[in-house]
Amino acid sequence: MITFIVSLLALIGGYFVYGTIVERIFGVSDANETPAKRLADGVDYVEMDWKQAFLIQFLNIAGLGPIFGAVAGALWGPAAFMWIVFGCIFAGATHDYLAGMLSVRHDGATIAEVVGEYLGEGARKIMIVFSVVLLILVGVVFVNGPAGILNSLVPTVSTLKWVAIIMAYYIVATLVPVDKLIGKIYPLFGAALIFMGIGIAIMMFVKGYAADIPELTFSNIHPKGTAIYPFLFITIACGAISGFHATQAPLMARCLKNEKEGRRVFYGSMIAEGIIALIWAAAAMTFFDGGVEGLAVAGPAGVVVNTISSSMLGKVGGFLALLGVVACPITSGDTAFRSARLALADAAKFNQGPIKNRLIVAIPLFAVGIGLCFIDFGIIWRYFAWSNQTLATIALWAGAVYLAQNAKLHWIASIPATFMTAVVTTYIIIAPEGLKMSTAIGYPAGIIAAVVSMGLFLKKAREASAAQGAKA
Repeated sequence: MITFIVSLLALIGGYFVYGTIVERIFGVSDANETPAKRLADGVDYVEMDWKQAFLIQFLNIAGLGPIFGAVAGALWGPAAFMWIVFGCIFAGATHDYLAGMLSVRHDGATIAEVVGEYLGEGARKIMIVFSVVLLILVGVVFVNGPAGILNSLVPTVSTLKWVAIIMAYYIVATLVPVDKLIGKIYPLFGAALIFMGIGIAIMMFVKGYAADIPELTFSNIHPKGTAIYPFLFITIACGAISGFHATQAPLMARCLKNEKEGRRVFYGSMIAEGIIALIWAAAAMTFFDGGVEGLAVAGPAGVVVNTISSSMLGKVGGFLALLGVVACPITSGDTAFRSARLALADAAKFNQGPIKNRLIVAIPLFAVGIGLCFIDFGIIWRYFAWSNQTLATIALWAGAVYLAQNAKLHWIASIPATFMTAVVTTYIIIAPEGLKMSTAIGYPAGIIAAVVSMGLFLKKAREASAAQGAKA
């Protein structure tokens, strides 16, 4: 229990202390006019109150990610707490802040455009394809999952019909101005997700579960003996660091009233997600008989979430669990399609003000998405977690280059980028869905990739510094 409480306090403290440090290093200013003011179009560039923007950003990046990922990561025991805390403060929240604020500085540009600006045209083209494919996959998976659950609740309506209904909603949400639907509904869902997490935390203490939360141990207690590195760092993504967040940041980057709201909206929403992940990891570790061993045989993450919520929160918990496993993925799915539309429109420099222009981009996206709904892409989806973390790694390197070019302390981005380079390289080499090589090859390869990446970056940073010196 002590490890959990200290971890919770560390996340809260991280927002106020390290979040402020990151903000000062980046250098925000009220004098800089935000895209919402400068490029207001009534569709995507719309000023919002920061609290509304925070809740939308939180729900966009969260969905079921910090819950399901944390439940799966809880199989490693309290080591999951450490990754959530250190990953969230020093990697994930920093990643989200830089992705969001760089988008603000570049007229609300998507992550592919930002990466292209700092890592080159080749990287931009790769990121356009990479991010759009990732977003479509997220959108489609968040159709099939809720559709299946709704079919089990209302058997008279087939899964296919639920897919059609959800897709119809996606089309509407993707096309209408951001403040008309997303701006009004999503803050409510975001608040519900926060309430659900706080409720679980309180009931853990009220019902005595908190006393059984295991303390930190450096031994691997995963029932199957799966190595902590790199598997834990890939399994818990949304609660620690996630590249998907970089694809969502431009949505709210186009809605901020001033740059000082960036820490609350981008860094703050990631810390909030880390807290939700921490709570669910703790609940999963202690709720079932046998602790982690009991969790291992409790069933899929969705079953675990429903069981814990219903037991701890009663009928209200059951309703919130249903809201979580149905509404939250749908809300993440529609913003995924919206982000894909913006990514393609930005790449083509295609104005999204007129509705017909939005349809021209959106219709092909939804045609692909609907087609994928009829394909078993379980094999493809196994690569999502790795792809997600790889996207985050690239975004961190782009942020590091920006900081270096502007003579700012780049280590806040380059150090986590180096670590994540090692993680994603090692994982794809040794994972069952990767190259299936031995750790004797994977571990050294990860280290070499990290060292080479840092070396290339430092070379680029020195060149940028020399160029600035010459101009001075």
